Amino acid sequence: MSTLKLACIDSDAPPLFDLSTDGGRTRTGYEPEAAHLVAEELGMDLEWLVLPWDDMIPAVQRGEAHGVWCGQGIIASRQEQVAFTRPYAVFSESVLVRAGDPARTPEDMAGYRVAAIRDSANMRLAESFQGAHLVPFDSSGDVFGDMIAAVRSGSVDAMVDDDVVTVPLGDDPDFDIAFTVETRNPWGVGVSKGSPDMLQLLDGALERVIADGRLEAVWRTWMPHLPFPADLHEGRPS
Repeated sequence: MSTLKLACIDSDAPPLFDLSTDGGRTRTGYEPEAAHLVAEELGMDLEWLVLPWDDMIPAVQRGEAHGVWCGQGIIASRQEQVAFTRPYAVFSESVLVRAGDPARTPEDMAGYRVAAIRDSANMRLAESFQGAHLVPFDSSGDVFGDMIAAVRSGSVDAMVDDDVVTVPLGDDPDFDIAFTVETRNPWGVGVSKGSPDMLQLLDGALERVIADGRLEAVWRTWMPHLPFPADLHEGRPS
């Protein structure tokens, strides 16, 4: 049996994925379980290559992994580097602030230090906040955790990330969700542009597990608070 090797960070970002207890070999959460479902559909074993955020796409381009399955919004800057499968998720974006902060609209971000991962869909949204002072976060072993710590400590005033991981933080007494923007960003698996066969394999497997309801069952297990996106039946973006 062949092995499907996928790149991702190791971070505590439930329900997408939890911090691994064994260095990334065993991972839990929506993304790992969805990836396992696809690997199983293809009759392949699954292996994770744990890397810093900025190293994932280069590793795929070098052939060290078959794809990046790790919160990759399908945006133009990434489409220039890799080919994307059809989406396996669609999410919007939320702004996290410290508890008691009065900000509740994009206009309230004027003068705020707003963190987001550099060159991400989240940074693209942050750039639309008039008067905000953007604080790009570069790759690290746990860039999501780094941004949360920065909000908590007060070194930034807010952070932008996907609603699936930020909304649960609103239950933490240290934080509030200021607002959510319905950006409806599709997420896909980034595959080397030189590997059309792998892209076709992953696309086909995703199509089947979406069509027969298996992916939706995984979604409802990990994210019962979010409706399964009907957009996923529309296929791969151009």
